[in-house]
Amino acid sequence: MAPHDPLQPHSHDPNLTPPSGDGSFELELPNGRISTISVADLQVLPKTAVSDCYIVSTGHGTSGPFTFEGVTLRDFMAHYWPDACSSIEVISVDGFGNRVMCEELKETSTRPILLAYQIDGNLLTREKGLTRMIVPSEIDDALRQVKWVGTVRVVS
Repeated sequence: MAPHDPLQPHSHDPNLTPPSGDGSFELELPNGRISTISVADLQVLPKTAVSDCYIVSTGHGTSGPFTFEGVTLRDFMAHYWPDACSSIEVISVDGFGNRVMCEELKETSTRPILLAYQIDGNLLTREKGLTRMIVPSEIDDALRQVKWVGTVRVVS
């Protein structure tokens, strides 16, 4: 039996202990360059707010609605890797991850995918995720959302 791809939507056991760190994550580009991106780096990019977001979390039920604020994945990519790519892998420090196809970023939406650093006007806490990928269009299982972003890998 082939191993399950950790970057495809799937459920996983809840991580009840927040990891250490300050919300910074590694950005891995197709040219081999690796950079550390901090919340402060995200804050200088265009800020987008998306309201009426829910979090459906394994073992924690549904919470919300929330307004998440951060940089759209589209704006993030335009700033750090404006060249063509096939996908973006967003992986949590606890090993859960997901893959966003770059084609998805071409779609304009009032509910874009975010690298969020604020919830309801406040910075995300360690418990809430520090930096987390929010997929507002997903409302019933939140399996594409990534809490505690640890790595963003761009695949060409």
